[in-house]
Formats: sequence, C-alpha cells, structure tokens
Amino acid sequence: MDLQLAGKTVIVTGGASNIGRAIALGFAREGSNVVIADIDESQAQKVASQANALGGGGRTIVVRADVTSYQEVAAMVARAIDEFDHMHVLVNNVGWVLDSLFLDQPREDWEKAVNLNLWSVMNCMRAALPHMVENGYGRVVSISSEGGRVGEYREAVYAACKAGVIGLTKSLAREMGRYGITLNSVCPAVTIPRSEDEMGEHSLWKTMLQVFTPEMQEKAARLYPLRRLGTAEDTANAVLFLASDVANYITGQSLSVGGGFTMI
Repeated sequence: MDLQLAGKTVIVTGGASNIGRAIALGFAREGSNVVIADIDESQAQKVASQANALGGGGRTIVVRADVTSYQEVAAMVARAIDEFDHMHVLVNNVGWVLDSLFLDQPREDWEKAVNLNLWSVMNCMRAALPHMVENGYGRVVSISSEGGRVGEYREAVYAACKAGVIGLTKSLAREMGRYGITLNSVCPAVTIPRSEDEMGEHSLWKTMLQVFTPEMQEKAARLYPLRRLGTAEDTANAVLFLASDVANYITGQSLSVGGGFTMI
C-alpha cells in the first residue's frame, strides 16, 4: 500500500529516542522530509544520519527545540517551512513520566509532567496549525497512552495529561476538519528500547531500565493477550498510517496500540 508520504514534510518531536526514533526512521523510509526536534542534538544527529542513509528520497534534519517553550516551538516550525517550503505532518511524541505514588510526588514533578506531556502538545499545535489552515491540508498525530484511556497505577498526573491529549485532539479535530486537517492520537502501552543505541542521554529510559529488568519485562509480557510488550515500530506503523492520505477520512480518534493492555 502506498501511503503517499513521499515528499511530505514531517516534524517529529522527541524524535531522537525510542518511539520518536522509530517514527522518524519510518517516515524517512517512505521518502518524507523529516525534522527531528529534540533537546538531545547528539542523539538526534545519529538518528538523522541513519534516516538519510536509508535512501528513501527525502532528507532528514535536526532542530534543537524545547517543546515546553512556545518561542522555540514557533522557531522549529518556521525552520521546517524555510527548509522544505511546507509542513504537512506534525507528530507530537515528547513525553515524560515519573513512576511514583501521587501523594509521594512533589509539586515540581507534577508541573514537569504537565509541561512535557500536555503543554508541549498545545504549543506545537498552536504553532503548526495556522500554516496547515493556510494551505488547506494537515495531519497531526499525537502520542497519548493507554494510561490516558484507563488510568495507571503510580502514574496519575501522566495519565491525566495523556487523557488531556486525547480530549484536545478530539476537540481540535472538530474545529480543523473544515480546513482539510485531521487530528488523531495513538495510545501505546509500555514500550521499552531494545538497546542503548535507541535512546539518548535525556531519555527517561536511562533510569527506567533499572526498574524494568529482563525478568520484569518477561513477567509483564505474560499479562498481555498478545503475550509480548510493544515495540517502537508497532507505534510508528500506526502513526504513519494516520499521517497518510490513506487515512484521510479518519479524524478525532484515539487508536490503542497496546497489545490488548486495556483488557488486562
């Protein structure tokens, strides 16, 4: 199936590690021009080199951007448009979670979670949507979480933010449909990098892997109906589909890519 993504310009926030990395490489394979927006420039450049070596026909560049800053996000969008003339697809992938009971978390951790998981998405949408409206075309895919659909133990604020991403996506899908713009969200479950190469120094998995030992991963996988944990490529495949013109009559949806997590 031709996803008709060749020549499209795509911004992937947090594109240097894990799910974001897989998304960036997936678009590169399809021949898209990819802007990897990340604060980890070193890891992002590694991914960009891998993307450009795929020979998909597009070009991948890196833009350093802190998505909690609207000014940096606006500059990111402007750079993408200046480099490639248009910006067709926005993938909101940046996320952060602290595994801790709600009553044990200090307020600054709540604020960090809200800034990275929800404010970042609003910043990016506000910066990107005017260009899409002007051109009468756009695809926005935001990474939410299965936790945002059902709640998650020890991840209360994160789950609240991810539920907010789903609500924001649905509301803006109603506002933006008249301009030829679709907005959808993808909800993965636990998605663990398979190697050090798949994550940078700023990845939350640098510390989380101490908790998710191989033994714990094997135990967790047995709980899922499909008997395995998700991969970054599982989520990336769903993102590419929703960003494509093949899915141009799908909007305002939240797609679970969680191996049956919500049935546990």
